[in-house]
Amino acid sequence: MLNSLCACCGINRRDFLKLASLFSGSAVLSAAVGGCNSQPTASVGTTAGGQPNTSGGLDQPVKIGYLPILDASPLLIAHAQKLYEAEGLAAEQPVLFRSWAAIVEAFLARQVNVVHLLSPVTVWLRYGRQLPGKIVAWNHTDGSALTVQPEINQVEDLGGQTVAVPFWYSIHNVVLQQLLTQAGLTVVRKAENETIAPNEVNLVVLPPPEMVSALANKSIAGYIVAEPFNAAGETSKAGKVLRFTGDVWRNHACCVVFLHEDDITQRPQWTQGVVNAIVKSQHWMRDHRSEAAQILAKENGSYTPHPEAVLQKVLTGFDSAAYAKQGAIQHPEWAAQRIDFQPFPFPSYTEELVRLLQQTQVEGETAFLKQLNPTEVARDLVDDSFVKQALQQVGGPQAFGIPESLLREETFKAQRSLSFLG
Repeated sequence: MLNSLCACCGINRRDFLKLASLFSGSAVLSAAVGGCNSQPTASVGTTAGGQPNTSGGLDQPVKIGYLPILDASPLLIAHAQKLYEAEGLAAEQPVLFRSWAAIVEAFLARQVNVVHLLSPVTVWLRYGRQLPGKIVAWNHTDGSALTVQPEINQVEDLGGQTVAVPFWYSIHNVVLQQLLTQAGLTVVRKAENETIAPNEVNLVVLPPPEMVSALANKSIAGYIVAEPFNAAGETSKAGKVLRFTGDVWRNHACCVVFLHEDDITQRPQWTQGVVNAIVKSQHWMRDHRSEAAQILAKENGSYTPHPEAVLQKVLTGFDSAAYAKQGAIQHPEWAAQRIDFQPFPFPSYTEELVRLLQQTQVEGETAFLKQLNPTEVARDLVDDSFVKQALQQVGGPQAFGIPESLLREETFKAQRSLSFLG
């Protein structure tokens, strides 16, 4: 059965075992194996009866996998607004997962075929585990924060404490380690009973749904994660936002749309339809933030477990002046939203992401990271051809306020500036 799963997922047995070891303790692993081998499927280009498939792949249902974070909202709003159906696609009810391990394993088992993944995870999957998948669009920009105990007022106060990240390969881990290092603190990963020195910050991985309660019971000093878990920490009075990640790395991506490469190459019409729907969803959300919060809220649907008030706080209740006063915003001139939506995957971002990952501590084998060329990764990991076409259907790049050139300069400012032209 394991050999069947490996063949289904396009990775070898050794690499699958490495994947399983990193995701040890994940309850979905056995389900992923069962899902991969649950029933035979037709080969690409033929029907189940062996006849030529003339549908261009449009008969494959859209099976969305997501975590209950606002990064996933364009995929979910597209489902709620029947935008996939408008593109001639059938879309199943999106499946909610509680951890990144679970969603990756389900994607490998092809239980889901359209997922939002942390952008560093896609680097690790393609080059660390040789999984043939690609980024086809961004889900959003910004939308994450470092939330801490109420008595913590600056990054330096985290010395001698434990902070949670959602996954080692996450933009959260990347940004946090830059903030800690530039504050003169040393990043460590220690067992629960080990002593943390005053100049050290111990990092642990927690699924996003567990972070607020961990902060409330003071088992951690803070967490860095996607919304709305920062807003949930604020509204529950468990903590406060110390810094928005979008105030450190301007207009950064966190989650991206990731597809299997064979779907991209052998089902181009299907892929274009998926991307069209997501881009139209993002375009709608920019002008209908309150309505989006209502659709996604637990009171009004089945997409997230979050109260509407928490979602509205993220999508419509951003008091930038108040956050600037408390220090969570240090670059008000950027005029950033708490979370925003635009689909284009700027090459300069991918290049800078690779550079920063090469400086970041993560669990597991990391030798592959040192071998990566940022420019080559930006060309190979991302297929932006579909999103370029989709942009034209909503009025072009200007509809999202991005340059017509589809190039930009990356700005990363914690205590110093890292800038380059993409």
